[in-house]
Amino acid sequence: MSQFVKAVLFDLDGTLIDTAADFVRIIGNMSRENNWQAPPEAEIREQVSAGASAMVQLMLRHNDQMEVSEEGLLDFRQQFLDDYEAEICVDSCVFSELEEVLSALEEKNVPWGIVTNKPRYLAEQLLEKMQLDERCAVLVCPDDVSRPKPDPEPMYMALEKLEIPRGAAESVIYVGDHIRDIEAGNAAGMPTILAAYGYIPPEDQKNLKKWGADYITDTPKQLSKLLLKSGKFDYL
Repeated sequence: MSQFVKAVLFDLDGTLIDTAADFVRIIGNMSRENNWQAPPEAEIREQVSAGASAMVQLMLRHNDQMEVSEEGLLDFRQQFLDDYEAEICVDSCVFSELEEVLSALEEKNVPWGIVTNKPRYLAEQLLEKMQLDERCAVLVCPDDVSRPKPDPEPMYMALEKLEIPRGAAESVIYVGDHIRDIEAGNAAGMPTILAAYGYIPPEDQKNLKKWGADYITDTPKQLSKLLLKSGKFDYL
């Protein structure tokens, strides 16, 4: 990346904010309510990027409850979402070292934003609870588009809201922890960074280079160093 950086966009869960602890707590509570064993924390974390249904299915699978009807599965999913909304930010936090990145971007007047597959009503509440809502220059959620990631439509919407022409997409960095993030960013012509510290299942870990990201960072510290480059945002 050798061009002037006009903006930095992040995926939300598993990239900018570590939300897994709240999901682990909710799955644990749901498991206890049904006299089941909660899945291991590590396994829940691996399913976060796959969404509420994947975490509920993990809980059911862990307790040999896969005969649950489709309606029953939807009921569990809705309970999960309701419980999460009720206590959306108990243990969630910005990944270590990334607060420094956000502050440095703001000091340099480089806008940062979020393009996520998290529903808007939850994303907005989370950002408000974390006092990031007024700092975030743009938020694009699946509710806002007809085709969510991995389609580039959300990325194009973010550019539009930032008043950056599509032809300048190469000056906007996108960071994510899922293959759909990298595919969406690449399709939009943005330099992409894979946050390999995110919620990635073990079976995908060995294939990360095949995802096509321009850079892979194994820790938030590595990502911070890559973005900060000694505090110089003119060239990354």
